[in-house]
Formats: sequence, structure tokens, C-alpha cells
Amino acid sequence: MKVGFIGCGNMAQAMIKGITGSGKVSAKEIMASSKTGKTTEMMKQESGIMVGTNREVAEFADVLFLAVKPHQYEDVIKEITDVVTEEKIIVTIAPGKTIDWLQDKFGKNVKIVRTMPNTPALVKEAMMGLCCSREVSEAEMEEICSLCDSFGKTDIVPEKLLDVVAGVSGSSPAYVFMFIEAMADAAVADGMPRKQAYKFAAQAVLGSAKMVLETGMHPGELKDMVCSPGGTTIEAVSVLEEKGLRSAVIKAQRACVKKARDM
Repeated sequence: MKVGFIGCGNMAQAMIKGITGSGKVSAKEIMASSKTGKTTEMMKQESGIMVGTNREVAEFADVLFLAVKPHQYEDVIKEITDVVTEEKIIVTIAPGKTIDWLQDKFGKNVKIVRTMPNTPALVKEAMMGLCCSREVSEAEMEEICSLCDSFGKTDIVPEKLLDVVAGVSGSSPAYVFMFIEAMADAAVADGMPRKQAYKFAAQAVLGSAKMVLETGMHPGELKDMVCSPGGTTIEAVSVLEEKGLRSAVIKAQRACVKKARDM
């Protein structure tokens, strides 16, 4: 399998490192392009991948990731559409660009897999939602999921839910980073050195997330396990409820999804 990346920003770099590190595709079977060439040259030196123009990457690849910003999609598609054959699989990572929109811009029916990854791909802990056009076979979809599992976890969703994925996992690392920063700030205010505060806060979030995933218990039940009667935790929880933590998260995430749908 030959894999191509048009665009070589942080997300594409994380994907490339995950794919090559897994051994599923060798560096010599990966080609990437970028607007300035700086990031692709860096990846060439670090990982041994090949570098080319957008059209060269599109011609080379069996699986082609369009890893550019949403506003660049139309121009990139115009540039490569005549070399995209019906055998190639196009993988997108942009919110708001529907399968119908993509098919229209290509001017023909092509194999499209829409995805929504997130930045924890940088540490091989991404959560990626995927959906595909009717031209993509079940076996091909399994192949794409296997490829993307090399930098995290995947789950297939209906296209109508892909923008919801943008809110719940695509953008949510930013919410979590803000939460970690706030917890660390509070610890610093109470005398803990900042570096140590980040370590305690981040590990607490990591461990709590693992408990949700590995125990299968409801988050509310896990919360109740920490809240002893008359204890310190329930005191903190009561303040979070008073200040509207839940409603703030829900409103923020729904605003994110609305923005994705409007793009």
C-alpha cells in the first residue's frame, strides 16, 4: 500500500510517525507534500519518507490523506482531480466538508473516507471517527481503520454524527488542557511548584479517563466513589455544580458542533 499526505502539519506528522512506527507501511511507501516544503523536508530527514508536489503525491498514493485546512480543500482538489482514479481512496480530516460536497468538487464519484482525528495522535492516543462514501468497500474501510489504529483508536459513525465527533473528541483536548491548567493554577495558588502541579493534574485526568474506559462504569458512579459523606471531594463538587461546570461544557461543545456544521 502506498500512502500519500497532501499537507504535513502537526496532525499529518503524527499520523506518519504512527503509521511508520507500527510497521504497517514503510517510510519508502509514504510520500508527502506541503505548502512551503519545510515540514516535508523535516519529515524526510526524521522518518525517511519521500517528498513531492501535490500532484506527484496524488499520483503516487493508493490511500491519499488530504491533511490541509478546510478552506484549502477546493483549491487542492482542483489541482489533483484529473490524476485521482477510481481505485484511489481519499481520506479527509476537515470538519464540515461532506461526502456530497467532496464528490461535487472532484466532479466524479471517488472513494472517500471522512475522518475526524484529534491531536493526541501525537502520543498515539488519538480518537478518530470515520464514515465513507458508498464506493468504499467494507474491506477497504477495515484497511483504513487498521492504518489509523496505528496512532490511536477508531470508530465508524454515520456521517451525520461526524461533526458531533468534532465536538466530543476533535476539539475537546483544548477543553481538557484548560481544565488541567486551571487545576494546576489552583495548586500553585496553594503553594505547589508549577511543574509538579501540572504533573499531578495531568496524571489525575489520565487515570480518571482510564477508569471510565477500562471499568465500563458510569462516570457518575465513579464520581460517587470519590465523594465521601461530608468530605473534601463533595465540597469541591458542590462548587463546580454551583458555578455551572456541566452546562458550560455542554454549551461550549454544542457551539463547536454548530460551527463545524456551518463550515
